[in-house]
Amino acid sequence: MSNFFSALGDIFTNESMYRNTMIVAVVLMFAASGELVAEKAGTINISLEGMMLAGAYAAAVGQARGGAWGGLAMAALAGLLVAAIQANMSHRLSADQFVVGLVLNVLVLGIVGFLVGSNEPESHVVKRFEIPGLSKIPLIGPALFDAPWVLYVVYPVVPAIWFLLYRTRWGLEVRAIGEDPNASDVSGLSVNKLRRQTIYLTGMLAGVGGGYFLYARSPLFEDSLIGGRGYIAIAAVIFGGWTLKGTVAGCVIFGLVSSFVLTIPGLGYKAIDTAFLAMAPNLVTIVVMLLFAKRVRQPAALARPFLRGLK
Repeated sequence: MSNFFSALGDIFTNESMYRNTMIVAVVLMFAASGELVAEKAGTINISLEGMMLAGAYAAAVGQARGGAWGGLAMAALAGLLVAAIQANMSHRLSADQFVVGLVLNVLVLGIVGFLVGSNEPESHVVKRFEIPGLSKIPLIGPALFDAPWVLYVVYPVVPAIWFLLYRTRWGLEVRAIGEDPNASDVSGLSVNKLRRQTIYLTGMLAGVGGGYFLYARSPLFEDSLIGGRGYIAIAAVIFGGWTLKGTVAGCVIFGLVSSFVLTIPGLGYKAIDTAFLAMAPNLVTIVVMLLFAKRVRQPAALARPFLRGLK
């Protein structure tokens, strides 16, 4: 037992664990904050995975041509392109949003795999930027304030999403159509148009999240880079009870679990199978879905397509 607590002490006092936690948590925050807005409007974007992967590839291509900022702009456009297909197929042509999302994930993976095979893009991890004083806070300081500079982009994004969702007329309309689309339609709101807009926002944020992950973590683009984190971002929204603060907390927890995969072997502990560690984030995602999906109040019209005149 003493060895167990000693191991825990080593893990939780290791600076790299907190760095890895934040790197993964932030990529989830980009995707999950956009997904929260979309789910508040009553739509679920299974294609989040494809949006992030498209964004990561576009960022790798864009970095060579326009630097990191140009790459992030291309990442946002790539995510928006996938989102536009999802939005118009699901909320203009009334195709099943889950089927469209799954097909898009497979399609994007296939296209990116083909493009990488024919012309592998070059990329590199961006430099760290240290915020004096704050970076000296024990353990969490380096993770939060001595990080690759792209990590800091999420700091204004989360408050901006809160303001957009809870302090603007557009946000009020989005939340209204997620609760009662028929009443909103009678009030003059264009339900499917608003839903498409939320998906566009999700696509841009998810694309930037994919680009951020490439720049913060991987010096080489691979089509396995995202590795299911789009689904984990959806689980973070559910874990957070469809609230922004809960979603951010869920992203941090999932980031912590993912960090264990790297930290435990790095400290030399061999008792836990690496294959089990690798599947731990996905296993936790499944458990969260089982425990929280029915225990928190979701938007009343979540995943329900809107057709005028139908209840």
